[in-house]
Amino acid sequence: MPYPEIRPRRLRRNAAVRRLVSETRVDPAELVVPMFVREGLTEPRAVASLPGVLQHSRDSLRKAAVEAVQAGVGGIMLFGVPASRDESGSGGLDPDGILNAAIRDVVSEVGDATVVMADLCLDEFTSHGHCGLLTPDGGVDNDATLAEYGRMAVAQADAGVHMVGPSGMMDGQVGAIRRALDAAGHQDVAVLAYAVKYASAFFGPFRDAVESALEGDRRTYQQDPANLRESLREVELDVAEGADLVMVKPALPYLDVVSAVRAAVDVPVAAYQVSGEYATVEAAAANGWIDREQVMLETLTSIRRAGAQIILTYWAVEAAQLLRRRY
Repeated sequence: MPYPEIRPRRLRRNAAVRRLVSETRVDPAELVVPMFVREGLTEPRAVASLPGVLQHSRDSLRKAAVEAVQAGVGGIMLFGVPASRDESGSGGLDPDGILNAAIRDVVSEVGDATVVMADLCLDEFTSHGHCGLLTPDGGVDNDATLAEYGRMAVAQADAGVHMVGPSGMMDGQVGAIRRALDAAGHQDVAVLAYAVKYASAFFGPFRDAVESALEGDRRTYQQDPANLRESLREVELDVAEGADLVMVKPALPYLDVVSAVRAAVDVPVAAYQVSGEYATVEAAAANGWIDREQVMLETLTSIRRAGAQIILTYWAVEAAQLLRRRY
């Protein structure tokens, strides 16, 4: 046999060489950690289906925010869990509601040291668990919901949020929110649009974390997992309406979508490594079937390689600490 003249293995011979030629790196500043804060708690409470993830009290949220900043994460995405809910989700608009109070807490604690984001959706606050107001026949009223989203965005901006994350998949939501923010003098508050959000089975543990009241499904507004072209249309519409960033959710089952979105737009692209993705790895690791840390970093690298500049992940703080030690 002829002697090999081309030897790609030369660039894999040791960790230093592999690190030198690495094509894709995840930076801690590109990671965003979702955090849950529950009204009425005095101590943090574990989420059974999300090992290591907590429902925070307001005090423990402040401490967790500081820890995240010290780890170097790029942002914190806040979700509120109210003690009571109603048909209209009024707790999400209440300036003193748990989410807006948490925004003020975190901003006062960390200032501009990281990007403070908040989920902008009614589902955590409605007694029926849907992302918008209902019609008499039980459907979700798109246009009536837009008005509520606009008011919710202003409430979050008044509380000091840096970036809002509309996740309800209502038609026209980005434009309605942008107009409401601008009219209220909040031109500097950015919109991270959940532009591509699939009706995924991977959301289950998240619903435990927010104590969702949902019965049924959200297939009339979240997307069919079979569709890609529809996703690109959604992204195009959100960018045209003023989205500053766009996001794909979930991440790992939709890496092809992340890549296609990255190629289609020139705004930053985010991906959300959702609760079911996280819980699957944690469960396998707990059984000794996989190397937890290696799989954690491998999944994040794959999302980054697909084209997501920003990754929302429940591992953000731990991964940031590991990455800083590695590089």
